[in-house]
Amino acid sequence: MAGARKVIPGFRLTLGYTLFYLSLLVLIPLAALVLKTTQLSWSEFVATITDPVVVAAYQLTFGAAALAAIVNGLFGLIVAWVLVREPFPGRRYFDALIDFPFALPTAVAGITFSNLYLTDGWIGGFGDHAVTFLNGLAGHFGHPNALSAGALSWLDFPYSNTNTGIVIVLIFVGFPFVVRSVQPVLQEWDPQYEQAAYSLGASGATTFRRVIFPEIFPAWLSGVALAFARAIGEYGSVIFIASNIPGKSQIVPLQIVTKLDEFEPAQATAIGVVLLFFSLLILLGINGIETWSRRRSQAAV
Repeated sequence: MAGARKVIPGFRLTLGYTLFYLSLLVLIPLAALVLKTTQLSWSEFVATITDPVVVAAYQLTFGAAALAAIVNGLFGLIVAWVLVREPFPGRRYFDALIDFPFALPTAVAGITFSNLYLTDGWIGGFGDHAVTFLNGLAGHFGHPNALSAGALSWLDFPYSNTNTGIVIVLIFVGFPFVVRSVQPVLQEWDPQYEQAAYSLGASGATTFRRVIFPEIFPAWLSGVALAFARAIGEYGSVIFIASNIPGKSQIVPLQIVTKLDEFEPAQATAIGVVLLFFSLLILLGINGIETWSRRRSQAAV
């Protein structure tokens, strides 16, 4: 009997190509990052990564990325559910719009959101715009300046002196990951298990919590992890909406760029190494939870 034909011939050839490709694109660049950092002495390395401005950048980056991933995890699951289970007019167009953050350049996204949420933007300065509009309208009836400046400032979006804008942008860039991770699992899910749960008297919430969610949990967690990883490395869109104040609203990628502008590449790579270490640590933890959940589901079958 003739052996089965293979699309890609030769295990050794494919393995060699895989290792070469992985080394060229991932391992060698990461090794170069670590090697560049070794130009610093240990005391210089510690002084760089424990600088209060750098520590504040780490806290902001990981905190904003985690918050954005949590929001995406909740609302991405709801959107995936609606797109799969709830037929409505124009569903195909809404489904196509989910991928829009993938295609939109991050700088364009940053400019768009900054025009909306900065203090002089449409939403960020909504109270001031409302005062201008109402005073102009009152002027037509002979009552100019009916409202004082700042009378409706409570309608302004609370962006100033906060990092809310950063979180909003990170939610935007990470949103498709959760939806596209959960959507295929929901499409392949057999509704007979739900019907069986309902027939046994389970409520909708109990059915979702005990029957549906354990099945989609690994995919959902993968989507959240991808959204989190994407948010950590985001730069192009954040710098447009963040006020970029050192120690308050600077993200880690901006700290790296700042070090490069100051001709301190070793310090820049030191910051990058720490970011890389914690990112890998968090992703390994999430993958461990995902593997544990999958094995538990398989054992329960």
